[in-house]
Formats: sequence, C-alpha cells, structure tokens
Amino acid sequence: MFEMRLHGRGGQGTVLAAGILAKALVAEGKHVVAVPQFGFERRGAPVAAYLRASETPMRAMTNIYTPDCVVCIDSSLPRVVDIFAGLRAGGMLVQASRLAPQDIAVPPTVATVAVCDAVGIAREVFGRPITNTVMLGAFARATGLVSLEALDRALEETSFRDGGLVQNRRALALGHARTVVHRIGQREAA
Repeated sequence: MFEMRLHGRGGQGTVLAAGILAKALVAEGKHVVAVPQFGFERRGAPVAAYLRASETPMRAMTNIYTPDCVVCIDSSLPRVVDIFAGLRAGGMLVQASRLAPQDIAVPPTVATVAVCDAVGIAREVFGRPITNTVMLGAFARATGLVSLEALDRALEETSFRDGGLVQNRRALALGHARTVVHRIGQREAA
C-alpha cells in the first residue's frame, strides 16, 4: 500500500488534485481511497487531502498519519504547517519550489526530494499561480506510481474552474518534464 498526503491552500485545487490522481490510479487497476480534510473553509487557509493506493482492496477510510510521500503544492506552506509530520523513514517530498532539491530543508526521514517550479509553470500556462495540475505531473515523474497518460485521461473527466482541458494538459506535461528528482545521498538528479 502507498499512502500520501497533499498539502495546499484553499482555492489551489488540492482536493481536486487528489480526486484526479485517484481517477488515474483506478484507471490503471489500483484500489484507491481519497479523503479530503478541511480546516477553515476559506481561500488561502491550509488544506490537506489524503490518498491511499493499493493493488488489493482496502477498508481503511481514515486520514493518513504516516505517509510514504508528501506533496506540497504551495511553496510557502512549510513555514506554517509541519508538512513532514509522521512521514515514514525513506519517504519522499514532492515540493512546488524554484529551489534546487539539495537546497530544500528536509528532516532525516526524507530519502527523495522532487522539486518543480509549479508557480512559474502555472503563470506561463494559466497566467496565475494555480499549481495543482502541474504538481500532478511532478508527482508522476517523482514516483512512477501513475502514468502521465492515465492522468491525462483523468483530466478529460474533470471540470476546471481555472483553465480548460488544453491548458491543464499542458500544465501536467510541463510539470512532469520540468521536475527535478534528487535521491538524498546520491550525486545525480534525475
């Protein structure tokens, strides 16, 4: 079983991203549970979404307290929320950031850091910093858990508030292409 937690802010599409990812994983034959969590329901407030994926059926419908992977779609969020809480040893961070992976401060539990200038890509594609679809591409590149093709097909079934299907497909592809993956303790980035 693979467990992940997505962090973002209200209005950035964090919960929508979890739903798109869930559809793509199901299309590839995985069993998936996606659970949103809302605090203050307002634009800009921290939001989390949880996703479990497995080759076999699951019963757990709870929040995820010890994820294998954390995806943070807002670069300012780690300053106000402990996005690493409970992250398993050997875990992965997929972070929206202009920094190089080696320059991201991470706890010792993190074995892999993937970064994507999601805001830069979103501004290029949408003209505003809506990073959810960009970060789905980054997640696919970093983990290999889901194909870009399955995510692209899941986009077809999604209603977007910001941008249309063509723009979101481009954002997904650019997020995948421009993500840099760094394995801690290894010299090369993928």
